[in-house]
Amino acid sequence: MRQKELKTVVTFHTVTEAIAMETACMKEEIPGRIIPVPREIKAGCGLSWAMPADWAGNIGQWMEKKDLSWESVGEYFI
Repeated sequence: MRQKELKTVVTFHTVTEAIAMETACMKEEIPGRIIPVPREIKAGCGLSWAMPADWAGNIGQWMEKKDLSWESVGEYFI
């Protein structure tokens, strides 16, 4: 069994918001990937963005600068 790691998880209201996040992160080489929303989180669209919790930037501020919409941001062991 794979050991769980602490990740920053961003949830979205819509699939369109999740895809916009993925596209923006890929352009700027921000690590992470789209995953199904973990069971312990309630979220709108069923997709989330998971990235290393120790990423050097502030993801909330970065998303605001990029005019990206999201539902919530939190750290979870996944």
